[in-house]
Amino acid sequence: MTQIRPEYGVAVELECGVRRILAPNPSAMTFWGTNTYLIGCNDVAIIDPGPKIERHFQAILDATDNGETVSHIFVTHAHVDHSEGATALARVIGVPVVAYGPAEKGISPLMANLISNGMETGGEGVDRGFKPDLLLEDGENISGQDWSLTAVWTPGHLSNHICLSLEDVVFSGDHVMDWATSIVSPPDGDLGAFMSSCEKLLLRNDRIFFPGHGNPVDDPTARIKWLIAHRKNREAQILAALKSGECTPVDLTKQIYTDVAPVLLGAAERNVFAHLIDLYERGLVFAHPKIAVDAVYSLR
Repeated sequence: MTQIRPEYGVAVELECGVRRILAPNPSAMTFWGTNTYLIGCNDVAIIDPGPKIERHFQAILDATDNGETVSHIFVTHAHVDHSEGATALARVIGVPVVAYGPAEKGISPLMANLISNGMETGGEGVDRGFKPDLLLEDGENISGQDWSLTAVWTPGHLSNHICLSLEDVVFSGDHVMDWATSIVSPPDGDLGAFMSSCEKLLLRNDRIFFPGHGNPVDDPTARIKWLIAHRKNREAQILAALKSGECTPVDLTKQIYTDVAPVLLGAAERNVFAHLIDLYERGLVFAHPKIAVDAVYSLR
């Protein structure tokens, strides 16, 4: 089905109390751009103010300059295409930035150990300077006059990633999208955590997801089940390839991602690496000489 890009900078009502403004930052990783959401009608919350682009910054201010009062700015995770504009916007409006924490909060012991042993960051646009004013823990709630948002901690794409639930509506950030799978780039991303977060969302049985990029996900249950199956299929492909002999992540990426545009091969390699770390942790593969993106992997 052909998808039509929304107009940049225009606040479009998706349903009662939910508006979307599309940021003009299209790319292979962001699709049309970042979705900024406005929640509520009089007392308004902003979700994911997006990158620091003056045109988008002004579009958010214009959309709320009609007698509404903005009370909070929420950020789903500390990637620059979601969080970079938060601090400047909060200063102008005079409200707190709310998130699970800075980029490294929630990192798993496995990834923390890899970092301590010298693994460098995946570097996929992580906003290292992001410091929210208020921390929102898993299951914690913040309410406005006509809205109430609850944090659902969903590490995997990034350790500080949260989804935000508004009754049976979920703002799913980059964890669940309709147009692509989420990149998992170690050590900032963690495949084991990503899969657990998928299972966590699957238990909720929500009506609709509004993601950080692309169109709404109209059947969240079906999409999450597809994402889980997709990752399990990638794992099976990696294990099958390793039966023929030891490989590097680059080797495996070339064998498995045969129909991916060249611009996306780097992201594909990071996903393969994430799978290899998970397989190593589960005792299914060896890493020679140690876990690294340029290591050689073989079956145990």
